[in-house]
Amino acid sequence: MSLASWFRWNEPPNRISQRNPTEMVVETLMMELSWQTKQAEKQQRERENEYRKIKTGVDYGWLVSYPKQSYDISPGERLQLEDMCTKIHPSYCGPVILRFRQLVAEYEPEVQEVSRLFRSVLQEAAEKIKEEEEAKKLARQWNTKNKTSLSLTTFKSRSRISPFISDIKTISEDVERGTQPTRRVWSMPEFQNAK
Repeated sequence: MSLASWFRWNEPPNRISQRNPTEMVVETLMMELSWQTKQAEKQQRERENEYRKIKTGVDYGWLVSYPKQSYDISPGERLQLEDMCTKIHPSYCGPVILRFRQLVAEYEPEVQEVSRLFRSVLQEAAEKIKEEEEAKKLARQWNTKNKTSLSLTTFKSRSRISPFISDIKTISEDVERGTQPTRRVWSMPEFQNAK
């Protein structure tokens, strides 16, 4: 028995499991939420330390040990957020994360407010996706209507009507030529001047 069989050097590297894009979006967005929650908690601790340092004039920060993460989102809220994440199209995952980071940097929320801020970003993205889908649907309807109407308008008859070239005899032509008009067979009776 060779030593290489004990180690898996000869085997091809395992491929990344093929997962549903929706699952990957949910996982990515929820990881971003947990990271932003940790960062907000860290900033909140730093603000509290600064406040204590200013208040007491002494820094005891080196004595304090903090738990890794004391704040956690409730399971019900987490399920709601995951459900909202499933409605986000994979192409919007990056812009959602960027918008969320921008708002967190702008407002510097407390730890409890991070999930609400995340929820608002998800709702905003879902509304934007819905609007774009409706616009695409209307554009598709418009394109199909235009194709049918254009096909009807491109059909042209071979006979053309020209107002200046006509085989129809009119009274004005006879007057212009100075000839006697022929008897009309029209619905109006013919009136002749008595001389």
